[in-house]
Amino acid sequence: MLVAAQFIESLISKYGKHPIYSDGGIWYPEACIALGLKHYLHSPYEKSIIKRVNQYLKDRIEGFDDYYQCVKKDCNLVHIYNWISFFVSMYNDTKNNKFKIEL
Repeated sequence: MLVAAQFIESLISKYGKHPIYSDGGIWYPEACIALGLKHYLHSPYEKSIIKRVNQYLKDRIEGFDDYYQCVKKDCNLVHIYNWISFFVSMYNDTKNNKFKIEL
């Protein structure tokens, strides 16, 4: 529970307080109570959509890495972060989706 609370606190410091949705992990309800946040479980349908979006993004990143591998020694992966930011921006601009990716 302590690790979950620390993780959620790091998100709160960056994004502010918001309700927490989880897949039923036993540590999140306690962490949310300790931090004064609302906790909700998402449905299996929502879980499948989230997994599909994550898999889609993972596939695009792997494709990028296959074609544009970094050859610099001690690479700090800034080019990967820039590509992901560009991909997310283009995805959100060109798709009229209900679900948008946010960094």
